[in-house]
Amino acid sequence: MTNEQTVEKPKPLKRGMLDNVLEQFNSAADKIDLNPNVRKILSITNTEIIIHFPVRMDNGEVEVFTGYRVQHNNALGPYKGGLRYHPTVDIDAARALAMWMTWKTSLAGLPYGGAKGGIQIDPSIYSKGELERITRRFTYALGENIGPEHDIPAPDVNTNDQTMAWIADTYMSTKSTSERSKNQHVVTGKPVGSGGLEGRDRATGYGVYLTIKFWSEKNNETLKGKKFIVQGFGNVGYWAAHFLENEGALLVGVQDAFGSVQNQKGITVEDLFNYGKANNGSIVGFPEASAMEGKDFFALDCDICIPAALGNQITKDNARSIKASLIAEGANGPTDVEGEKILIERGITIIPDIMCNSGGVIGSYFEWLQNRNGELWQMDEILEKLEKKLRTTFKKVTAYSEENNIDMRTAAFSIAIARIEKAYILRGIFP
Repeated sequence: MTNEQTVEKPKPLKRGMLDNVLEQFNSAADKIDLNPNVRKILSITNTEIIIHFPVRMDNGEVEVFTGYRVQHNNALGPYKGGLRYHPTVDIDAARALAMWMTWKTSLAGLPYGGAKGGIQIDPSIYSKGELERITRRFTYALGENIGPEHDIPAPDVNTNDQTMAWIADTYMSTKSTSERSKNQHVVTGKPVGSGGLEGRDRATGYGVYLTIKFWSEKNNETLKGKKFIVQGFGNVGYWAAHFLENEGALLVGVQDAFGSVQNQKGITVEDLFNYGKANNGSIVGFPEASAMEGKDFFALDCDICIPAALGNQITKDNARSIKASLIAEGANGPTDVEGEKILIERGITIIPDIMCNSGGVIGSYFEWLQNRNGELWQMDEILEKLEKKLRTTFKKVTAYSEENNIDMRTAAFSIAIARIEKAYILRGIFP
């Protein structure tokens, strides 16, 4: 009689966003033969801040929260990137998102580096008063790690103009009276009445729409009658859908954190948005569409797919079922490396996140300039400037992609990394 024991093979670890961004970086670095010393610098972050801070809740009890701010690189200018409030926020997610911001700001030709952060929290379970205290306490704890010429946060997942107003007010309150007015641009994405930019709310979604439009024009196609689906119906997803619908495209499926709905005859964007506002942000039960299984969402029959929620949504598990011929990445890192390889093999075009959703950081740059120079810009002027900048980037990326016979993401990364490499080579490394 033998006494054998079956040893179960360990399951492979799921790839994280940091794994994806590093593989994307190294792939592009190989293509451009990146200077090995610059590669060492860009492979890691400059500064990582983890803060545990106490806040008193409405019931009098104290909770301790964990906040993060990762500053990846500032070779081209001050760190720039959003703050998100979500249970998935951790140090690796912040590292990955900060790196993506470095490439995004570089590709857009902005005088910024990349940073990201946030608080590991589910904001839906806290009152507005509690969220204000959490935000102000986090801002105070960050102290001089942020600043209008050093690191400039902006809204991200589950944060908005109100959040930015609290941060700006708290930060300015730590300055002398004479210095306060000079620090208004410590954050962007503020309310228009508090130094914010007209149109900043729609800048990211407008940019997603524009890159889709540019792609259609390049291929001598029209958006009229094209079917599209959107994952995530927050600020980015809503505005992208709004502008696409205005062009005659048809929204046929939407997925949010609560559920998924579809209607091949079309869903009216404004009706769905108003329904969500009246139902605590949920699209579930929308009468003009039928509910569907979330796992089948990306398999919906459509021409365009816009993942505008969280990272790692399109993977090897669902990439083969996607029917769209174009994927426009409204979120940061929505497609993992394995999923992308399958999509490229299938001939599906991906407009990469660092170009597709860069309208937000370009809008943030305009707001930063407006505050810095004491100016006021009008909506038409802002959207015109945004379109001009995005069109320039789109032409540059598609031309590089075609000339070098590489996918658009590798082309975008190559252009972005080469700009930073040039800055290091010209400046040298201290000392």
